[in-house]
Amino acid sequence: MLKISKPNLYLKMFKPTTLKIATVILHYGEPKITKALHHQLLKDDPQIVQNLFVLDNNAPKPYHKSWKRLPKNLYWAGALEFCLDFFLNKHYDYLWFLNNDLIFTSKGPILTKVQTRIAYLEKKLGKVGIYSPSFSFNPYHPQMSRQKEKGFIKVSYIDGIAPAINLKCYKNINGLDCDNNLYGYGVDIWLSLRTYLQGWPVIVDQEIEAKHFYHATAKTIGNFLNKAKLQKNTYLRKRLGPNFTTILKKLQTAIYYETN
Repeated sequence: MLKISKPNLYLKMFKPTTLKIATVILHYGEPKITKALHHQLLKDDPQIVQNLFVLDNNAPKPYHKSWKRLPKNLYWAGALEFCLDFFLNKHYDYLWFLNNDLIFTSKGPILTKVQTRIAYLEKKLGKVGIYSPSFSFNPYHPQMSRQKEKGFIKVSYIDGIAPAINLKCYKNINGLDCDNNLYGYGVDIWLSLRTYLQGWPVIVDQEIEAKHFYHATAKTIGNFLNKAKLQKNTYLRKRLGPNFTTILKKLQTAIYYETN
């Protein structure tokens, strides 16, 4: 594994307005959960906050400060596809799609730091397909857990808790391919794996950390997790074969990391 040390100069080298990122928080479940994340990000710079949106996925308990309320629940993958297609021709470079059941543990301003960080990574790597913050803990995908000594890692695929998706990359890989799997479990894996296989770097950033409260809403919906898991297995088996769990486990190891 290649390791390179570089001075941490990115905050000085790049202006936060280099890229235009649409940040969308997906609301479903308790409004107080969405509100906690929304209010944390609202502390950022005024120009950045103009690009912050809450999408109400036809939640039983509406979020009254939402940008849009969908006429029906599109679930995770349907809502992601809606946002990707909506912002594709709106002069944005990335869509940053956030689960509402997370909170950032890194010091803010988060939106400004992420924008600056992606600009740094693009300067270094030439392009970035999908970017994600790291997480304090991830029981399903260890490559998503923060490793404090590292600046960023390249991976083969990510857990789609908070992916920032390059909209040019989205077009290049021919869309989301959710194939009626609107619950979305497995769609994030296949999206990011296709991104990696077509030569777009997939990044987990060690400089920005969040905490995710797993299945905070899904657990409140009867039998949702079981149905979503079955749909995920069918979806990934169709694309990766019957040994998809073994394949994905082998791909969890970081393929490159760089310290700052």
